Amino acid sequence: MNKIAAEDMEYINTRVDHEKLDGTRVLISGATGLIGNYLVRFLAQYCHGTVLAVVRQPDKARSLWGDLGDRVQYICSDIRELEAVDRSVDYMIHGASVTSSRSFSSQPVETIDISVEGTRRMLRLARKNPVKGFVFLSTMEVYGSPLTDDKIQELHGTNLDTMSVRSSYPESKRLCEAMCTAYCREYGVPARVLRLTQTFGPGVAYEDSRVFAEFARCAIEGRDIVLHTKGDTRRNYLYLADACTAILTVLTRGTDGEAYNGANEDTYCSVKDMAELVASRCARSPIAVKVEPEKTAREKFGYAPALRMNLDTSKLRGLGWKPETGLEDMYRRMIRSMMEERERSVR
Repeated sequence: MNKIAAEDMEYINTRVDHEKLDGTRVLISGATGLIGNYLVRFLAQYCHGTVLAVVRQPDKARSLWGDLGDRVQYICSDIRELEAVDRSVDYMIHGASVTSSRSFSSQPVETIDISVEGTRRMLRLARKNPVKGFVFLSTMEVYGSPLTDDKIQELHGTNLDTMSVRSSYPESKRLCEAMCTAYCREYGVPARVLRLTQTFGPGVAYEDSRVFAEFARCAIEGRDIVLHTKGDTRRNYLYLADACTAILTVLTRGTDGEAYNGANEDTYCSVKDMAELVASRCARSPIAVKVEPEKTAREKFGYAPALRMNLDTSKLRGLGWKPETGLEDMYRRMIRSMMEERERSVR
């Protein structure tokens, strides 16, 4: 664990409900993902309990948490094939999902199947093994493509086009939210939904294909940032450690059958604005931002349609949560982590 991640662990430690979490057993799907990795390490190391990590690659999992010993136990399974667990569970966090924008368009069937069947299996497990809290990690994309800068609360509608292949991701997430509500009302599963905005921080892979990671690589390598669209999409962002505190807040303090938006409202900006911030304040040497739109960029790279996703987080903040890390610091910490990863890979 690098220095930044250790600092983040200490930060999370001061903002969670230890009375409810300490000594518990938490099952996490999507455990080796960016958010899942942080949650596993925090809960196992700082809450003195046991984490049941659902993983497909046990060797990768052991490389991440080998130092934590039997505080992390592995359930080796594809989320679509998850069966009953022979151990009691206090809480469940369901984060397993396709995350690559390109995959939403190139593998829409798999995207839907992983979301829907994986969620059904997790909810069925929560029904058979009654838990104190269940959090489903959803997405801001369930709101479609808002066209104004108006604040978006949890009851906001959607303009998603079911005939767009990329809708495989947000539409399957919407169905999973409905499944959470159904299991909550019919079977008493304490399911809660957290709709996260785009989240990043230390641990993002150097070759990650998402736009924010490409901006970071340009800053590290001294390359100009090239935008393949006008960069007019506007949205909020959220730092990884703040996302973890949001998840654990909803897990321990949220209301069953409710959804919550998770974002840092102060980070609301356009993609072009974010690129210019990285170029002017985070790059190791001067770089420029170039706008070179491609007519087929959205299809080629799997980008969402142009939108204005200005999330209102007052409902989540009403539980006592608030984010602390702004966009510039998010980038500085992620860039340091990516540089460390690159240096390790060439040794």
